[in-house]
Amino acid sequence: MKTPIFIILACYLSIQGAALAAGDDDRLCFRGVNLSGAEYGDVNGIEGTNFFYPTPATTTYFAKKGFDTIRLPFRWERLQPTLGSDLDVLELQRLTSSVKGLRAQGFRVILDPHNFGYYGDLRIGSKELPARQLADFWIRLAVNFADDHGVIFGLMNEPYDIGAKDWLDAANGAIQGIRRVNAHNLILVPGTHWSGASSWTEDFGQGSNSDVIKGVLDPDNNFAIEFHQYLDVDSSGTHEECSNSEGAEQAIKNATVWLKENGFRGMIGEIGVSSAPECTQALSRIVDHLRANADTWLGFTYWAAGDWWPPSEPLNIQPQGDGDKPQLTALVDSMGKHRPDGPDCPGH
Repeated sequence: MKTPIFIILACYLSIQGAALAAGDDDRLCFRGVNLSGAEYGDVNGIEGTNFFYPTPATTTYFAKKGFDTIRLPFRWERLQPTLGSDLDVLELQRLTSSVKGLRAQGFRVILDPHNFGYYGDLRIGSKELPARQLADFWIRLAVNFADDHGVIFGLMNEPYDIGAKDWLDAANGAIQGIRRVNAHNLILVPGTHWSGASSWTEDFGQGSNSDVIKGVLDPDNNFAIEFHQYLDVDSSGTHEECSNSEGAEQAIKNATVWLKENGFRGMIGEIGVSSAPECTQALSRIVDHLRANADTWLGFTYWAAGDWWPPSEPLNIQPQGDGDKPQLTALVDSMGKHRPDGPDCPGH
């Protein structure tokens, strides 16, 4: 007996729909790059000389390469010259203008106070810089971007010498402040000790990130845990070699297990390698792992590019007019297609 054509067509469409859905399973929400430069220079320096926001030429280059997310580092002291006081009008204008330009190109933007847990030489959690000052800063900043969920709030770049519990208190205070001003944007919460995946289970005082950071409190439940990972000997990203690539890959796999066990989402805020083939191959394998676990990992932002970076910087993928860097080629070849906007991708 022949099967009616409409049944065959229905079965075909069902199979095609399932295939399309399965094809989306390994698409990352955020495939990005750090456009570094605005976090450098003297606090009172001159834009374009001492510090740099991304230029249209740079942002267009990465848009054409298929990236959809920019992590935008800036300097807390320049944006808020006096603790507990208003944000600097001119610097806020620079930051806002840069964000608007990036959003107009279709990028999602991660705001990144690139201060390592400090304001000048004052450490968060100290008597001179109590945790409430971080909350105050984020309250003042968040209200400017609360209506654009394509802007993501990275609480702090790599706090490194603050105890895990003290850092969690500061992070939770900032989260509560952000939510109190009706900013419902995605928040990225790092751990202490540079937020390294390879050191996630180590206790450097007050417990390990793996134990303590489970205590993140967000009324919106709209946050992800931010990890950083480099592949060189000490996981610092300051060497051209990638002798710890195997350890770095395992650290990210371990982080995947931790995220799944705790029902969290993760984000790689920084990862970078030199152009050596063994390094770019390891980078591709890590991105492959993130894609294979796209239900848990939101994505990555590579470190780094930006108009400030000199050509001699080994991890740099800023265009220099002599062709794409091998690291960029590895990323483009491995990061997959843009994930269709939807409720499972924050900032859609």
